[in-house]
Amino acid sequence: MDYLEIVGGSKLKGAITISGAKNAALPIIAATLLSDKPLTLTNLPNVVDIRTLLKLLTMLGGSVEHNETIANINNSDIQSTKAVYEIVSQMRASILVLGPLLTRFGECEVSLPGGCAIGQRPIDLHLKALESMGATIEIKGGYVRAEAKDGLHGAKIIFDKITVGGTENVVMAAAMAHGTTNIINAAKEPEVVQLCEMIASAGIEIEGIGTNELTIEGTCGKPLEFPTIEVIPDRIEAGTYLCAAAITSSSITLNKVNAGHLRASIDKLESMGCSFDIEDESITIHPAITLKPVDLITIEYPGFPTDMQAQFMAVAVIAEGESLIEERLFENRFMHVSELNRLGADIWLKGSTAAVKGVSTLYGADVMATDLRASSALVLAALVAEGTTNVRRIYHLDRGYDDLEGKLSSLGAQITRKKEV
Repeated sequence: MDYLEIVGGSKLKGAITISGAKNAALPIIAATLLSDKPLTLTNLPNVVDIRTLLKLLTMLGGSVEHNETIANINNSDIQSTKAVYEIVSQMRASILVLGPLLTRFGECEVSLPGGCAIGQRPIDLHLKALESMGATIEIKGGYVRAEAKDGLHGAKIIFDKITVGGTENVVMAAAMAHGTTNIINAAKEPEVVQLCEMIASAGIEIEGIGTNELTIEGTCGKPLEFPTIEVIPDRIEAGTYLCAAAITSSSITLNKVNAGHLRASIDKLESMGCSFDIEDESITIHPAITLKPVDLITIEYPGFPTDMQAQFMAVAVIAEGESLIEERLFENRFMHVSELNRLGADIWLKGSTAAVKGVSTLYGADVMATDLRASSALVLAALVAEGTTNVRRIYHLDRGYDDLEGKLSSLGAQITRKKEV
């Protein structure tokens, strides 16, 4: 099993290019099931989750030619509509094939995704919405079995709470449904916006893209034809490298990035004393003279993203003063706290709030990653810890960060991937 050996204390400098967004690419890959024509996806991140979902397409009978950042996909000859446990258990996002399979083929079986390290993310809102569109659904033998022999029909879907995956599944299902679907309280994340834009590029009428209310005119069962789709830049990867610069008191430049998607992270880093030069597709961060504490609450987009909470906690660990971080979206997303404390952090938990008292020095130690974003927080802390830190279980990192150690090394970090003896 691989781990990262990080020697702390190096300043960062230079520029890196941000990869495509994993959380945008996954629903886009699922949406290719709506088409019976060849299509090309570009700017895919070279990460495990992408390869896993592309493998699922091939298991269903699709044809996939994948070369790191480009995939040529042809789902004209799908042989199966069953997404098996072997794949879905590896990645919760596999549930996104439910909507497109059901609306195109009138039936499907998708393994239940099960639990998640950062907390429960039930799919009941997905299923309730699809039932409103005419699907008959049962859960049996660990699988969601859905059927709509005469096709799905448009409906008014009111989500009780904002759900990114639920919005994406319904948008895809609505694209080939009969009639008009209206989604109330839809998610507004940039990744959802790109999925809607992809569907619209196939000629589907969608009103309200980027708002919390979407109206979609379905094709009455006719498959879609997509142009080449370029995946948007990864705002979480970009935010992580901005935090790397902040914690190491360094100045770096990120290229091929959308600053508009990073507004919440940029605002918080500015409040901590950092400054920015922002151009059309690049951001340069300049370090704080004195790193100030931060108060933040995670909330749906355009609020502060839960996927950046752990990284900001790492930065707050060395700020001068006490920071308060409240996690409102996932109940178990503080598992990195005990590992940060192993490095010398002073973090106290009370319910969904973490109090972070800044310390002057962190010390290298062996730490263990528990989930994707927690992993990156440990890497950030290790960059400033005295001595050597070994970050273990980095298969979590490989799910969502494209060549993290390579990019950090190019900026001057002393970071090496090694194998357990």
